[in-house]
Amino acid sequence: MTDNNNSVADIHKFAVVHPNAKLGNNVKIGPFTVIGENVEIGDGTEVGPGVVITGWTRIGKDCHIFQGASVGEEPQDLKFKGERSFVEIGDRTKIHEFCTIHRACGEDKVTRIGNDCLLMAYVHVAHNCVLGDHVVMANAAMIAGHVIIEDRAVIGGMAGFHQFVRVGRNAMVGGMSRNIHDIVPFTMIEGSPAVVCGLNSIGMSRAGVTPEARKRIKQAYRLIYRSGLRLEEAVKAIEEQVEPCEEIDHMVRFLKNVDRGICRPAKHGSKDSDESDD
Repeated sequence: MTDNNNSVADIHKFAVVHPNAKLGNNVKIGPFTVIGENVEIGDGTEVGPGVVITGWTRIGKDCHIFQGASVGEEPQDLKFKGERSFVEIGDRTKIHEFCTIHRACGEDKVTRIGNDCLLMAYVHVAHNCVLGDHVVMANAAMIAGHVIIEDRAVIGGMAGFHQFVRVGRNAMVGGMSRNIHDIVPFTMIEGSPAVVCGLNSIGMSRAGVTPEARKRIKQAYRLIYRSGLRLEEAVKAIEEQVEPCEEIDHMVRFLKNVDRGICRPAKHGSKDSDESDD
């Protein structure tokens, strides 16, 4: 990573790039884009026209940021007092048209997006959020401050999330859902307010979760949602009755750290089903 005067970068003549910004090799900057003083952009990343990247923002290699996106702007939080804070984006992530990604609130705090993510048009990622790797957020999905979305979660279009909600690994969140509780790994949810409607069997298969591990996840799912046990009792039952594996260990850790309660099935006329998982 070098300053933009020494890197081999393709900067459009109508772009505004601060001389102290650090651009990697083969970076492309489109017309009418503004790159701030404390921005770092990795090799091979392409930034389209009309993009604003400001604040202390670090973007990895081979990313693509499409026209009109805003990355690294001040958080929309009344507690923010102008302190230095960061946005960090991993490698090969795509940020589509008119996305907004705000830097964190709090000195040296970070809003972080992982590797190989896809953020479709009009997605909003608020301050202090953390997205894992391979996260997909469909058009106009919006997450409030301090939300955590774990690896390979898929978020449907126009879904909304209350601050501090956690979305578990390999979860699938339905479009236009209203999410105010933590979403257990490997589950599917939908609705407003959101309810659990089964296990994300296709997502698990695509992620390489073995059939044996999926059977154990199904056992754990039934203990959480079908046994009538309180959450703490269900976690204990999982530890005692379900043979451990990496996925079960992760699920147990997630459940032991729930602060907002977990998303539950609908009380009446529930469509909840896990019968498709082998």
